[in-house]
Amino acid sequence: MKKSIIISALLTLMVVFSAIAQDGKDKFMVQVDGLGCPFCAYGLEKKFKEFKGIKNVKIDIETGDFSFSYPAEKALTLADVEKQVEKAGYTPITAKVERSNGEIEESSESEMTKKSEGTVSKNVMVAGNCAMCEARITKAAESVQGVSAVSWDKDTKIMKVSFDAGLTSLEKIEKEVAVAGHDTKNHQAHTDDYGNLPACCKYERLSYK
Repeated sequence: MKKSIIISALLTLMVVFSAIAQDGKDKFMVQVDGLGCPFCAYGLEKKFKEFKGIKNVKIDIETGDFSFSYPAEKALTLADVEKQVEKAGYTPITAKVERSNGEIEESSESEMTKKSEGTVSKNVMVAGNCAMCEARITKAAESVQGVSAVSWDKDTKIMKVSFDAGLTSLEKIEKEVAVAGHDTKNHQAHTDDYGNLPACCKYERLSYK
């Protein structure tokens, strides 16, 4: 009877360990800055679909939490994950991976946001529709003293801006873009400024709480 119980317990353990071994997936968790809407989440997920074999993708727009599983044999690094987030137009704040063998690797916020005291680069969501919007948005951002480079993508709605942090801030740049008639992640354009936009530029307005 005792032998039967022992054998049964050993078989159960073998099944459990076999399932773990067959899983063979690393679990990644990333804190992402810049996710403002379902479209943003879709853009991020679409970019990560380039990683063949990715599974269990979960994105929380409110918190910026992004997680997924990836085959351990492909040895995906945190650096590769961070670069892919940036390619999607967003900023990784922290990143962590739980390897299939139990090891844990982390990138802290301080490591990922180290910058020289001069120019810094930021990504932020800005609403718009077309090439005319792009020209208007970039012109507004470039008018702010300290801004050195600006680009806006009409598909992702992401504005990438580089500026001297000693002369200006992302908030000031967003406010100037809002004055030009375009809602940003943190600032809504005045109704009159939005109303002055050409018909083709009247995007679906963002909702602010």
